[in-house]
Amino acid sequence: MSQRFAGKIAIVTGAGCVGPGWGNGRAIAVGLAREGATVIGVDRASESMTETAERIASEGGRFEAAVLDVTDSAAIARLVADVVARHGRIDVLVNNVGGSAAGGPVEMAEEVWDLQVDTNLKSVFLTLKHVLPVMEAQGSGAVVNLASTSGIRWTGAAQVAYAASKAGVIQLSRVVAVQNAARGIRVNTVVPGQMHTPMVEVRLAGQRAGGDVEALVKPRLARIPVGFAGDGRDTANAVLFLASEEARFVTGTELVVDGGMSVRCG
Repeated sequence: MSQRFAGKIAIVTGAGCVGPGWGNGRAIAVGLAREGATVIGVDRASESMTETAERIASEGGRFEAAVLDVTDSAAIARLVADVVARHGRIDVLVNNVGGSAAGGPVEMAEEVWDLQVDTNLKSVFLTLKHVLPVMEAQGSGAVVNLASTSGIRWTGAAQVAYAASKAGVIQLSRVVAVQNAARGIRVNTVVPGQMHTPMVEVRLAGQRAGGDVEALVKPRLARIPVGFAGDGRDTANAVLFLASEEARFVTGTELVVDGGMSVRCG
């Protein structure tokens, strides 16, 4: 197995998962560790990172769990200072935190809008605020932010705050990429489609299909030209490429991972 990240220090937000299996954050953290990185996994709930830590430990990798809220600027500042104090650098930042809520402007409560924007977009702004100076000082770094096909297309349900905030992640990444290109820092976005992750069974089926997983999954699959749903490992493969030196000439762009869904008409 390649060791593209040997000796690298990587922060992955949302490194836990709501259930067993391959969520995006878990798969990204495991993939980075598997290829040699020391991974600092961030999540609000320590128990959500247990399986992530166990998988990495079972393969002899290095994982450090940090429990904090990525909408808390002071907490992020403390984390970054601690990582630099112990490891001396931050080579990779992956912003994976996110969540959706149903509704358009009329039916969505204002506080739900605010929470969605804070969770999905402000969290990226805050991690960049504190990590970019570290990367600039060392003259190198790779940032990969996770958006969603909801940020570029209608994907089957009104979720206006999620769509708007994930579209914001894409444009934020583009601007920051240009601003920091001459400083040796690359910034790109992975845009996952309707992946089959543990969140489908644990959360989305209850929110949108009365707990009926099959009722939720069937129309999702019908939108995907390749005929099957990817999972967190597919997202992770895209992230690892963009974070690696193989993508040294790639910045300010998006890699869509959706089985062709977003380019299908109808």
